[in-house]
Amino acid sequence: MSQFITISPSPHAQTPVTVRRLMTNVIVALIPAVALALYCFGIGAAIVIVTAIAGCVVTEYLISRYMLGQKASIGNMSAVLTGLLLALNLPSNLPIWTVLIGCVIAIGIGKMTFGGLGCNIFNPALVGRVFLLLSFPVQMTTWPLPIENRMNYLDATTGATTLGELKQGIIASGDVNLLDQAIGFTGGSMGEIGAIALLIGFIYLLATRTITWHIPVAIIATVAIFSALIGVNVGVQLLTGGLLLGAIFMATDYVTSPMSHAGMIIYGVMIGLITVIIRQWGAYPEGMSFAILIMNGVTPLINRYVKPRKFGERRVAA
Repeated sequence: MSQFITISPSPHAQTPVTVRRLMTNVIVALIPAVALALYCFGIGAAIVIVTAIAGCVVTEYLISRYMLGQKASIGNMSAVLTGLLLALNLPSNLPIWTVLIGCVIAIGIGKMTFGGLGCNIFNPALVGRVFLLLSFPVQMTTWPLPIENRMNYLDATTGATTLGELKQGIIASGDVNLLDQAIGFTGGSMGEIGAIALLIGFIYLLATRTITWHIPVAIIATVAIFSALIGVNVGVQLLTGGLLLGAIFMATDYVTSPMSHAGMIIYGVMIGLITVIIRQWGAYPEGMSFAILIMNGVTPLINRYVKPRKFGERRVAA
């Protein structure tokens, strides 16, 4: 038989929601962030974004067809989303060959090694981003300054991120212009520079019920509370770095996050705590990527002990 019938026990639920539709919703939610990146970084942003998307799509197609012998899975848009998220986690002056290495690692190791969409343990885009950060630290921490470098690519004027300057003691938290952080006129990876653009995407994802509020709110609230407790500027912690990009678009990945709402809150709280710990006492000025990957590995344990209520189960009052 060329086709197999999958037989599973009830309940059987039918829904018009498809993987392609969910992936497309997330891509649409990222449009404000992409538009801001193109405005601030110009040609460099366009080159990195197109390269990352094309690299991820081609890598998944080749692995599916010629290594796994399966029908190409690129039609569900997940490879496009992975490429876009990877690009938004990179500096806009990253050489094409470096971006392509990140694509191969993200799709080849982070996703297809585990069996493809739905089977991966870790967020593929973050796997690619962290691999590049550890392998090419100079290129990955050289940040073009926005606006003035829109027509430059490899020879753009660069500077440190706000978190990097704080880590090195170049500036104090009171010197940070929070309005610039919110609007996006600051150095950093292409997807982390504009808090307002990311929050617009967050509202869209909630309105379309693509994600729930539990993980993003748990992360943001934990970072705010923990930062206040240790005497760190809360506004700076929330608006700088990859906190909002990670909380809204990376930590909420269906495959690598817990299934139950209680599990999501535990997951989000731990990501928030780890992020602040790495930022304040770790070697890196940013800890969001590492925090999410660590908790991706803990997700199976959370799912084991924090389970959602069974379908159709009725709570009995004591």
